Amino acid sequence: MDSSPTPAHSALAQGVAAPQHGPRPLPLFLSILWRETENDPDLRRLAFQGLRKYQTAERPAPPPSPASFAASGSAKLLHYGRENGRAPVVFIPSLINPPQVLDLSEGRSMLRHMAAAGHDAYLVDWGQPSAKDASLGLDHHVTQRLLPMLEALPRPPILVGYCLGGTLALGAASVTDVTAIATIAAPWQFDGFPTEDRNLIGSLWQGAKATSERLGYVPMEVLQSGFWAMDPARTIRKYAAFMNMEPGSEAERAFLAVEDWANGGPPLTFAAGRELFETFYGGNVTGLAEWQVDGAKVDPARLRCPALSVRSATDRIVPASAAPELADGVTLQLGHVGMIVGSRAQELLWDPLSLWLSSHGG
Repeated sequence: MDSSPTPAHSALAQGVAAPQHGPRPLPLFLSILWRETENDPDLRRLAFQGLRKYQTAERPAPPPSPASFAASGSAKLLHYGRENGRAPVVFIPSLINPPQVLDLSEGRSMLRHMAAAGHDAYLVDWGQPSAKDASLGLDHHVTQRLLPMLEALPRPPILVGYCLGGTLALGAASVTDVTAIATIAAPWQFDGFPTEDRNLIGSLWQGAKATSERLGYVPMEVLQSGFWAMDPARTIRKYAAFMNMEPGSEAERAFLAVEDWANGGPPLTFAAGRELFETFYGGNVTGLAEWQVDGAKVDPARLRCPALSVRSATDRIVPASAAPELADGVTLQLGHVGMIVGSRAQELLWDPLSLWLSSHGG
């Protein structure tokens, strides 16, 4: 049996899949697949079949696009709710992967759920950095992208930051007036990451730094390869499990949506990548309260607004020990992505977060 995967360009020619509908970088994924299934031919067969199925599956139409409320550089502020006299609630995604994880599909959209619950909800779309943005660091994403859009709002917002977006939200809250702030799986105490993960990330950056500096950006594939390296067995087994999902089922649709999101996204600017790898992971500047935004050190202990830190005891990407310590805290038993779009996300995160937002003016 031929176990080579169907090329993405073949699927494109059939009109059923775009080039990005395949793990990126595909050669590395295939190398991991071959290595992880070396002694398990049945798993190898299922994983290759699952890969074919993923590459050629038809995708449903995406949800209708929300209106753009404000813009700054490459970034846009998308409006999901409507002005209601209460504090706007601005959801800030990571710079890594697209913002669509917070608006994944009609039935798995935290943003649409929050708008339906009566919140005046907004979503930051960081956009595609241009060649002139190579020197745009993480602090500049706050001061030159996020803050100008927040200033366009009718009143001080509540910030809700997911993953690295939570880190940036804390930076913004330190230099502008906000009504409240909540972080979800936000990396802050970088010495809370396992030593082997920090070593892995450091090694990855050393291998990619020179090329990234020449390009002026850190390709998304570099970041994705790091995520795969943390749990290569799971990376392969989920494609094998996808092969056995019932065609047209909710599980199959969810897999396609999440994997398309995980394999997409613009690059990081070189300055942001260098700062993330060298001073955050390498130096724990945030955990030591040494990270500066607009000349001010960012210290969550000095926040003067209600603050909530949501973390998960089963998060492999941002372990609970790496999350910021804020006035309020909640620990879930959901994965990094599952807490946002999983089958129990509404019950365990969306609804409780909605109540917290309402109780603080949102």
